[in-house]
Amino acid sequence: MVEKKIFANGQKVYDLHDDYLTYYFKDGSIKAEGPYMRNKKEGEWKHYRKNGHMWKIGHYKKGLKHGNWQRLSPEGQVEADETYVNGKRVK
Repeated sequence: MVEKKIFANGQKVYDLHDDYLTYYFKDGSIKAEGPYMRNKKEGEWKHYRKNGHMWKIGHYKKGLKHGNWQRLSPEGQVEADETYVNGKRVK
């Protein structure tokens, strides 16, 4: 997790609530969100562009990328489709 808790403008950098972590952009819009258990990212995480559109979606296992990850274009089309095993890209 990020050490910095508040941007200079007073906006929270992140919020952890009931094992669910949300990161924010400086303007308050959501940057990334997903489960956070035992101090590690776990399960499905979604990453967003500043305009709110989805940028990446993928899974973590014990804090490492694990499983399918997709990166989307600003129009929502799949730009990259990758597979990870324990943090290493295999496809």
